[in-house]
Amino acid sequence: MTAELVRGQNHPLSQVRLEIRITAGTPVVAGATLGDEQGRVHGVEWVVHPGAPTLPGLDVSRQAAADHRLAVDLGAVPETVHRVHVLLALPTAGGPVRFGAAAAPFVAVTGLDGTELVSYTITGLDAESAVVALELYRRQGAWKVRAVGQGYAGGLAELLTDQGLPQAGRLAHDIHEAVARGLARAVPMPPPLTADGDRPRQSATPTPAADQGSSAAQGTPGSVPPQPQPPNTSQPLSPYGTQPTSPPPPMPPSGGPASGTPQPGHTPAPADTAAQPPTVGGTVDYSHPRRQNTAPPPPPAAPPAQPGQPARPVAGDATGWSMEERLYNQVWGMFEDLARSTAAYRSAVDFADSRMEKELDAALADPRSRIGGQGDAAREAARAKHAQLVEQARAAYDRDLGQLTAESEVVEPALPPAFARWDNPVWHGYRVPFEVPMAVRLGDLHLPECAELRIPMLIRLPLERGLWIDSGAAGSLDGSFLDPHELHRLAMDTAVALAARLVAVHPAGDYTLHVIDPAGSGAQALAPLVWSGVLAAPPAVGAAGVAEVLARLTQRVDLVQMAVRGGAADSLPPGLDTSEQLLIVNDFPHGFDDRAVTQLRYLADEGPSVGVHLMMVADREDASGYGPLLDPLWRSLMRLTPVPDDHLADPWVGHAWTYEPALVPPGSQVLQQVLNQVAEARTKYT
Repeated sequence: MTAELVRGQNHPLSQVRLEIRITAGTPVVAGATLGDEQGRVHGVEWVVHPGAPTLPGLDVSRQAAADHRLAVDLGAVPETVHRVHVLLALPTAGGPVRFGAAAAPFVAVTGLDGTELVSYTITGLDAESAVVALELYRRQGAWKVRAVGQGYAGGLAELLTDQGLPQAGRLAHDIHEAVARGLARAVPMPPPLTADGDRPRQSATPTPAADQGSSAAQGTPGSVPPQPQPPNTSQPLSPYGTQPTSPPPPMPPSGGPASGTPQPGHTPAPADTAAQPPTVGGTVDYSHPRRQNTAPPPPPAAPPAQPGQPARPVAGDATGWSMEERLYNQVWGMFEDLARSTAAYRSAVDFADSRMEKELDAALADPRSRIGGQGDAAREAARAKHAQLVEQARAAYDRDLGQLTAESEVVEPALPPAFARWDNPVWHGYRVPFEVPMAVRLGDLHLPECAELRIPMLIRLPLERGLWIDSGAAGSLDGSFLDPHELHRLAMDTAVALAARLVAVHPAGDYTLHVIDPAGSGAQALAPLVWSGVLAAPPAVGAAGVAEVLARLTQRVDLVQMAVRGGAADSLPPGLDTSEQLLIVNDFPHGFDDRAVTQLRYLADEGPSVGVHLMMVADREDASGYGPLLDPLWRSLMRLTPVPDDHLADPWVGHAWTYEPALVPPGSQVLQQVLNQVAEARTKYT
């Protein structure tokens, strides 16, 4: 699975023999510097560049090109080297003089088999002509990669000076001289990118882009459909899509992209390949450059179907660069298909009802047919026609449901732990992962016409919004759970199950849990987290505990924001926990004064962008004393319920989806077993 980083974010590397692939909208110079523990470069012999393209463990191109592949063997670099910085610079001869005039460079770290491990799009560049793209660094004997994106308007000379190289100006001149000598061999820019090959991105949701082969000269475009985006519950939402920007066409895919955008599982028509690449210095193509990856392996073929029967479903038959991505797209496609089929069925029933009403009105409008056999026959014919239309619609709907049910039966057992229910056997073989998954399952969704067909509710990681587990009486769909104590217990069980899942699907040490339980009322539900040792500290109780946790997390958000905005991620205090943070808040607003409420709102608004996430277990009515002051807080959180509730609405066809939380089966020990493994791995990591 690919981890798409943002500036300042890091990720562990599972292997030391790597390839760094660079794609830019214009020819660039690629190189790297070797640094000590402080990142300082001690001499020109610590720099690999077109004039000296080989060092132990590193090999770069001898020329400027729009596409580069740098060979890296971290196991072969000298032991005195603790940091490797990957550099990009614009050549001084021809082409743009600043990165802001070209497409944003894209950098990917891959294994030797072409599997993409980490990617980073260097955005926000303007007057800079040189940039530190990535940093590979040692940490506790292991290698990690950090997205840097630090640009320099003074070019290579300023960049190398900043890294402590005494002969920076002379070396920068030598590098550009070497590039000028090899300019004739430079690879031309790739052809302009079509709209369906763009690589749109939001902070938690990477989108695979089109592939054009291993070199710019090959240029055969393919494409991968865009990924659905995380939900936005401040408006009616789709669990897999964002709000539409224009009215949808009749019965479009629920939560899907706008009309004309390729859908998961469907490959759009190839882009026009006749266009010639523009020459250096010509019209600037501001579209995102294509990814230089091998094409995704084809999905598994479905078994041959019997004549006249639909093809038997296969798990992972959607488009994607990995099996995880295929399964994600397939689940999203199932959600889309169910929404479309249900919309068609409801529309057909509405049409039948409307037609029957019109025919009955017409029969009653004629005084001669109001009484007697003629009127009775007209009414009977109208009802018979209505029954026939509804029966036809239901038959088509049942056929679609049967196909979706068969697909669900093969997809559900094939899901990885992050996507699977707690009763899936995959959890019994659980091992702490080395990479963050692309999404996590928060529960199941279904519609009233087919309650037995459940679609996994998958939300992209990292979370872009906090979660609110509603412990109020309004959370019950049928009103059967009206006891506030029972609702609160169920809400805490839901919160613990979701928190355990989130920490379990992250690598060891990459996710930290905090709990605020002012009155200690959630002690019983929190016991699995406490006993296993996965919490960063015991649950905070009392006003002092609330203030201490909120102050610490607020300070972390401030420090990381300043470091990221200033491009100085290395300036963070040594003891700062840079892992993703999840704060579970029970019984809000009990134990919160005005200052604590303000800090909580700040964490909800600013925390997700720097890896601090919020999970609240609360009844909104309990906070009614604050009036409308807290309305923005509730709107910023994704509301979930501990009992079935039809509060999720997709904006495309208007369905009210019933949400059910992902709870651990009664009597199962799987949660404790998983948490014990997480705690053990965390101990080894620290």
